[in-house]
Amino acid sequence: MVTRTVVAPRGRVTVGCLALLVLIAVLGYTGFTVGRVYLRYYQFQDAVTQQAKFAATTPDDTIITRLRAQADSLDLPTDAQRIHIHRTSRSVVIWSEYADSILLPGVAREVDFQARGETSF
Repeated sequence: MVTRTVVAPRGRVTVGCLALLVLIAVLGYTGFTVGRVYLRYYQFQDAVTQQAKFAATTPDDTIITRLRAQADSLDLPTDAQRIHIHRTSRSVVIWSEYADSILLPGVAREVDFQARGETSF
């Protein structure tokens, strides 16, 4: 069996290498754009969960103010600032629902998120 090695002339890039670099760039851009939207959701979800853990001793107004500030600092859509709190004698549930946009060249998609935290005492 004879193997041949194809060598590109000096200073030239093969088409396969260039295509691979373009593919890596596209995947990186897509991953960054989509990942940023989900990372903001997970950060907000963590804030809601934290507020739910301490909700037994924290007034509703304080919880709402803190979560609205967190949503604002994460640059979430304004719907995320609609915070709902439901208290019973044994539990507290905090939630917020919003839709965020993923914008890619030629593609726009809305993703629905629900940040929810619950605690029982």
